[in-house]
Amino acid sequence: MQEPLDALEKHMQQLQQAMRHAQMQRDQGQLKVLRAELRRAQRSYDALFDQDGDTEPDAENPAHGHTRPSAAQMPAREQVHQVLTLLTVPAAPKLISQVHEALFAGSLPTTRLATLRRDEERSWRSAPGARPYYLCPALTSDHLSPARALLTNSVWSLEDRIVGPLSARVHFLTSAVKITEAIERLTPDPQAMTLGARQLLRHYALNIPGALPPVHHPPGPSAAPDLELLREAARQELTVHTDDDTSHRRDAAQRARRQLDEAGRLFGAPFQATRRLRSVT
Repeated sequence: MQEPLDALEKHMQQLQQAMRHAQMQRDQGQLKVLRAELRRAQRSYDALFDQDGDTEPDAENPAHGHTRPSAAQMPAREQVHQVLTLLTVPAAPKLISQVHEALFAGSLPTTRLATLRRDEERSWRSAPGARPYYLCPALTSDHLSPARALLTNSVWSLEDRIVGPLSARVHFLTSAVKITEAIERLTPDPQAMTLGARQLLRHYALNIPGALPPVHHPPGPSAAPDLELLREAARQELTVHTDDDTSHRRDAAQRARRQLDEAGRLFGAPFQATRRLRSVT
C-alpha cells in the first residue's frame, strides 16, 4: 500500500501548492477546480486505509501489505484499480489483463472490462464524487477527448491522465520499470516466476534497446529475463523522452482546466465539442 499512499500524498501537496498560487492570483475559477481535485484525492487517501478493514499485513504478499480478497471475490473495477495503481500510467485492457494474470491471483478477462468505463461515468453522473475513485479514460492532448481503450484512475493528476504524442512510449517504459519492481518484491527468486510473468517481461525486453543480454542465442520465451538489465534500459530511455512528454501534457492540462467542467476533466470533452475547444486554444 505504500506506493499509492506516497503518490497520493505527493499529489495532494502539489494541489495545495497550486491552490496557494491560484489564491494569490485571485483566480477563483482555478481555485474551485483544484479544491475539487483535492477533495477527491483526500477521499481516495482515506479509502486506502479503509478498504481492508482491520486485517493484519500479509507476510506472504509484501507487494500488497494487507490481505486482499481473491480475484474471484473482487469486483472487476477493484482488480483494474489494483493494476493501475501498480503501473501508475494509463493502460489498455489487454495490458491490464496481462499484468493481473502475471502478478495477482486469478484472471481478469478483457471481456469483463468492456462496459466498465461507461458504467463508471454513469455512476459519477448519478452521484458525483460518491466513490473514492473512478476508472476514467485517458484524455487526448489535442482534442481533450477520451482516448481509445486507455484507462486511468480519477485520483491521478490531470497531467497524468492526458496522453500526448510521446506518451505511449513513456508509458511503455514506465510500466516496464514498475512491473520489474513488483516482480522482484513478489518473487525474489527469478526461477520462481510464473510463465505469464516471464512472457510479459520478455515482451518488454524485446522492445527496449539494451534490455537483453548480448548473447548469440537469445533465451527462449520461458526463460527468466534479467530484471535489473531490463529496468535500467527502460530508465535510460525514459530520460530521453520524459521531459518533452511532461511539458506537452502539462500544457494540455492547463487548457483542459480552462475549457472543461469537472465531468469533462474526468471523462473527456463530448465529441461534438472537440472542434469548438480547438478553435479557442
